[in-house]
Amino acid sequence: MTSESDSEAVSARQEGRRGFVIVAVLWLLAALAALVTIFSVYLSNSARALALNDTRLKSEALFTAGVELTVYRLMSAEKDTRPPIGAFHVRLGGARLEISYVPETTRVDLNAAPKEFIAGLLSVLGASEEDAKATADRIVAWRHRTTTAKAGDEDALYRAAGKSYSPRQAPFPHVNELALVLGMTPALVEHALPFVTVFNGTPGVDALTAPPEVIAALPGMTPLILKDFLDTRATLPDDPAAIAKALGPAASKTATAKNSKAYRILVRLHFPDDREAASEVVIRMDGSDPYQVLSWRNIGQG
Repeated sequence: MTSESDSEAVSARQEGRRGFVIVAVLWLLAALAALVTIFSVYLSNSARALALNDTRLKSEALFTAGVELTVYRLMSAEKDTRPPIGAFHVRLGGARLEISYVPETTRVDLNAAPKEFIAGLLSVLGASEEDAKATADRIVAWRHRTTTAKAGDEDALYRAAGKSYSPRQAPFPHVNELALVLGMTPALVEHALPFVTVFNGTPGVDALTAPPEVIAALPGMTPLILKDFLDTRATLPDDPAAIAKALGPAASKTATAKNSKAYRILVRLHFPDDREAASEVVIRMDGSDPYQVLSWRNIGQG
């Protein structure tokens, strides 16, 4: 009887050990399955990251190629005969590049344009005449160091408007800083950005290539002169006297900027899988290097 009981006890212990081993094995298998799943997710994410990095690197290389092809075209001509604007397209690396360029003198320089010109542009873009003049005053005060008394007056205006900052009293480093100027509403800033720059370097614009909104902002411009000038400027020679005659009372130093050293280049990429990307680059062709990048803005990818 005792022998049978001992045998049953041994069998029970052996069954318990086998059950424990099975549970342990199942836990190990579950842990291994989890590790495999984690590793698969890691590999998948790594592959996507590598593909994304590869696409980004390829896009950056193509953007750079587009800029350098533009520089080559511009440098192929003498400074006085460089085309003011241009566009072309090429195929590189399986992608189609659409490239266009314009001189930076098509835009109003926030750091150099006279107050009347800036006020005219703001008025063209929708500000009332009174608001345009007042905001142009704030822009000029922002970019210039003034006397202590005038600086205090400007500070007081910003404090009264609830601003926690004062005017820079130094040149605009970037056009986006325009949003900080008193009187520049978000809508007005949005409308102004395509027509302003900090890279023109002159108080004027090139009347033969500047957009209609900028021509309309020239001091002394009238609707009739504007219409006649825009209708005929494609036939005008690149001659200051002819341009001045066509502009009439609006002819001034603000409409005679020529031989721009800075260009704004737009490069659009079209890939075979229908993805697209674009970058806007401002360069200066001056000095010992063929060109210098002043600004680089990625517009987007899709």
